[in-house]
Amino acid sequence: MEVVAVDIGGTHARFAIAEVENGRVVSLGDPVTQKTADHASFQLAWQASAREFGRDMPRAAAIAIASPINDELIKLTNNPWIIRPPLIHERLDVDSYSLINDFGAIGHAVAQLPDSDFVHLCGPVTALPENGSITICGPGTGLGVAQVFRPPNGGYHVIATEGGHMDFAPLDGIEDAFVRRLRSTYTRVSAERIVSGPGIVPIYETLAQIEGKAVHSLSDKEIWTLALEGKDSLAVAALDRFCLSLGAVAGDLALAHGPTGVVIAGGLGFRLKDHLLGSGFAQRFVAKGRFQGLMSSIPVKLITHPQPGLYGAAAAYAQEHTQ
Repeated sequence: MEVVAVDIGGTHARFAIAEVENGRVVSLGDPVTQKTADHASFQLAWQASAREFGRDMPRAAAIAIASPINDELIKLTNNPWIIRPPLIHERLDVDSYSLINDFGAIGHAVAQLPDSDFVHLCGPVTALPENGSITICGPGTGLGVAQVFRPPNGGYHVIATEGGHMDFAPLDGIEDAFVRRLRSTYTRVSAERIVSGPGIVPIYETLAQIEGKAVHSLSDKEIWTLALEGKDSLAVAALDRFCLSLGAVAGDLALAHGPTGVVIAGGLGFRLKDHLLGSGFAQRFVAKGRFQGLMSSIPVKLITHPQPGLYGAAAAYAQEHTQ
């Protein structure tokens, strides 16, 4: 059957028509992207997408949202849309729908995508395990975290978490300085204050202070551009430190979940692919004292599918409505 897959973030909402069968995604069409600022509501963005598709929309919706999910009223974290689940049938003219947190959708994508949609970062060069726990984390506007559990009898379960809000654990004097700088604003410094897109700002500013340089007020986008283009040595150093911290946090999450596999996701994660491979990410991932041997046995992958949120939303619908 056909279903409209939707991935709603703070800046963009993406739509695609997927085909699902027997609990899995068979195909995913080309996406249509809407800027959330261009539409007053989700319904209006849905209608605009229908016009771009040039066809009637399927009467089923798989909706991933960058927000906590509830049954009555969903206020999106980073855009002004409000979604009322009891009105979805009427407003979107659908017979059935699924709602899922955006990183829960990534979990479904990890569970269903083939090995060809992942690249190896570190650890054993093997596929993700068929049994056990897979940790997923992705730096973006925040730090998304989810877990996929594959039981021995087959199938899988996705657990969306708020693991990005655990405390950040500094491992050297420079990371101590990151925490000191952030603690002047936030009493408690969580992992996503550093391991996220905006986290590059306090990293950059702290390194400037250590170097005795003037601290210029740059946005996270400006710093990422300078770093990825290699145009500013301080920004490049901030990128290197970011990769180290991401490795450490990913390792902590794996230990908490019961480690058998790890996947790095998110748009920023994909942009960092080449940098992660050449950075100290792998060394920091395994640097867990007495558990270094265990950590070295875990395959760590990067998801490369261009639309894992849309794919995962469709997969979540397929799982929920094909039992």
